Amino acid sequence: MVGKYIQESKIINNQFDTNFINLSTSKTLNDIGQNGKGKIGSLLYLLNKVIKSVSSNKFDLCYMTLSTNGLGFYKDFLIVILLKLYRVKIIYHFHNKGFFEKQNKFFNHILYKITFRKTMSILISKYLYYDIQKYVNNNDVFYCHNGIPKIDLSLPILKNDIEVKPFSILFLSNMMIEKGVFVLLEACNILKSRKVSFECNFVGAWSDITKEIFDEYVSELDLNQYVFAHGKKYDEEKLQFFNEADVFVFPTFYHNETFGLVLLEAMQHSLPVISCSEGGIPDVVQDGNTGFLVPKKDSLALAEKIEVLINNPKLIKEMGQAGKMRYSELFTLEKFENNLCDIIKQAIEK
Repeated sequence: MVGKYIQESKIINNQFDTNFINLSTSKTLNDIGQNGKGKIGSLLYLLNKVIKSVSSNKFDLCYMTLSTNGLGFYKDFLIVILLKLYRVKIIYHFHNKGFFEKQNKFFNHILYKITFRKTMSILISKYLYYDIQKYVNNNDVFYCHNGIPKIDLSLPILKNDIEVKPFSILFLSNMMIEKGVFVLLEACNILKSRKVSFECNFVGAWSDITKEIFDEYVSELDLNQYVFAHGKKYDEEKLQFFNEADVFVFPTFYHNETFGLVLLEAMQHSLPVISCSEGGIPDVVQDGNTGFLVPKKDSLALAEKIEVLINNPKLIKEMGQAGKMRYSELFTLEKFENNLCDIIKQAIEK
């Protein structure tokens, strides 16, 4: 999504003469991480395209989104070698993480040293520097928060002003274990045991948690009257859930979590956010100001923070307003585009 924002950015394209090459060898999301003869052919085609481009143009800089692990990294490593052979100045932009976990393996360590030698890097948060610290001097690192477009909040929202609804909790992400789905369900069970009035809406595509698994666990916890799963929603339907929510909860411990763009969406809607200190999320959520950060996989701590908000409507409003202000100041798409332009200019001159 961020890559698409960059490619289509008028701000960026008006300041630089760019040549875009799609590095993906996957045609669909289901192809990602899969092997196959078709991918080998796509890789050879891609390498040939890179060679033609760098041999016929004098580029001031190559901006590259580098994969951090798996086959994606080894594919990108081949492209990095080509760029280095043609002496192209490189700056990497990371939207994922994974070097730290594998840097102690000798083979990976050698490849990482080659990859990062005489290059620069862009990270979306200072909390992610640890991932490349072994290979990149801090002087060669730039920081650029992600941003998202402003949403038209004037879209018609269907509200029932007569019915008094219970406190509404919203989770919006892929239905994955590591996104904290079961942690939130367990927190809901704790709230139920404390006789708290609430509803919790799960919105997102089914993933390693299927609808059958989810429904079975909800029934096991006797949460059928409290918890509702709606599948993936788009546009006005998605906005409707944000507008009807009182708090946004995202208890992620996803191994590749770096920023959580969905948190910015919640902040746009003036929602307090409860999440975890995974990746760069502490740069997004100010604990105690725009929401709360709770320990990962701690359903009790999560339930307690939700209950704090349930019992304090004034705090909900204050945190929601602080979150919206923080989004407007730091996380708009325009802010991101201008920051990235400044970084590219500095990298070219460095």
